[in-house]
Amino acid sequence: MAVGLRAPARLYPVQGLRLGALRCGIKANRQVKDLALVEIQPGSSVAAVFTRSHFCAAPVILCKQHLALQPSARYLLVNSGNANAATGQQGLDNARSCCAAVAAAGNVKVEDVLPFSTGVIAEQLAVEPIVGAIPDLVDMLDPDGWLSTAEAIMTTDTLPKAISVQLNIDDRPVTITGIAKGSGMIKPDMATMLCFVGTDARIEPQELSEMLDLLVASSFNCITVDGDTSTNDSCVLIATGAADVKVDRNHRVFFDALQELFEKLAQAIIRDAEGATKFVTVSIEGAVSVADARCMGFTIAESPLVKTALFASDPNWGRFIMAIGRSPVESIDIDRIDLYLGAVRLLHNGLPDPDYRETLGQAEMSRDEISISVNLNLGDASARIWTSDLSYEYVKINAEYRS
Repeated sequence: MAVGLRAPARLYPVQGLRLGALRCGIKANRQVKDLALVEIQPGSSVAAVFTRSHFCAAPVILCKQHLALQPSARYLLVNSGNANAATGQQGLDNARSCCAAVAAAGNVKVEDVLPFSTGVIAEQLAVEPIVGAIPDLVDMLDPDGWLSTAEAIMTTDTLPKAISVQLNIDDRPVTITGIAKGSGMIKPDMATMLCFVGTDARIEPQELSEMLDLLVASSFNCITVDGDTSTNDSCVLIATGAADVKVDRNHRVFFDALQELFEKLAQAIIRDAEGATKFVTVSIEGAVSVADARCMGFTIAESPLVKTALFASDPNWGRFIMAIGRSPVESIDIDRIDLYLGAVRLLHNGLPDPDYRETLGQAEMSRDEISISVNLNLGDASARIWTSDLSYEYVKINAEYRS
C-alpha cells in the first residue's frame, strides 16, 4: 500500500498537447491499458535524459538518435509490459517499426516520433498489436488524456502518479502537468521509471535541456528503492509555447513550481515503492562536498540492514552507524558526527547521546514517514535522499514478477 499517496487530483490540460491510451494486448492482464500516445504541437521544445545503463533499451537508443537530429518531436509512443531491452537489432527494428506506424498516421517523419517502453527485459516486443492500435490511439487523442496515459504506463505501480499546477505569469495562465511511473528497480542514474512533463510556457531548446538536468539532479537522481538502475529510465520535458509566455530558469516563480512538481513526482515513486510501508528521508549535512554527501546518503538508504530495521520499526540505530562507517567517503571524522532519528539525537560528537532513551527511538521508527539525519560537521555541502523500507512484500512482488 502506498505511503501517504493518493490517486491524482485534477489534472489541467496543457495547450499544445493531446494524449490517448488503450489496451492493445502487450500485457497478459486484459483489464489494463498498456499503450499510450502523446501528440506535441509543431514548434515545441523537447528535452530528455535517459538511463546510463550499458544495457540501455532499444527505445532509449532510438530516442537518442532521433533527438540528435532535432531538439523536438511530434509524438511520444509509450508501451508497458515489455521493456524491449537486450533485444539486439530486432529490438531496434521493432521500435523503429512502431515509430513508422505513428509517423504514417500523423503524417510526420519517423524521426519525429520518440518511443518508450517499460516491462519485462530480454523479450522481443510484439509489433503487430501496437501497429494495429495506432489508428484508434490517434482518434482518441485528447487534451484531457493525462490520467489515462498515467495508467497505461504503470507496471507494478499501485497508483497512477500525476501532478498538475497552474500559474499566473504576466497576467496569463501557464500550466505544468506531469506523470511518472516507477515502483521497483529504482535508482535512476541520468527506477524502472518513466516521466513525462509538459508545460505551455515557451522555453528555448538549449535552456530547456539545461533546466531538465538541474531538475533531475534534485529529484529523480535523489531517490532509491533497491539501488538498481533500469535499462529504460527516461524523463522528458516538453515546452509547447502555446501560452505565449517565455520563461527560463531565472524566472523563480515558474522554475520553483516546476522543481516542486519534479520533486513530488520523485517522492511519489518512493511512496509507491514495491512493498513499501515507510517513506524515508536521509539527510546528510556538513559534508566536504555534495558528492560525499550523496555517497553517504545512498549508502544508508540502500543498506538492506537499515531498510529491514525500518520495516520492523526497530530502533536498532547501530545499523545507521554501520552504514555511515562503511560509506566510501574519505573526508570523515567520527568524533565530530551528530546523528538524528527524527528530532531525537542518537549521537553527539560520535558518541551516544546521554539523553537518548529507547522509547524515544521507538516512537520515531513507528511512524510511516521517517527522517534520518547525519551532520558530519566538516563543511557546507549537503544532500537529501528519499528511500523506502524493505518488506516481505517487496521480495514477493519481485519473485513473482513474471508469473
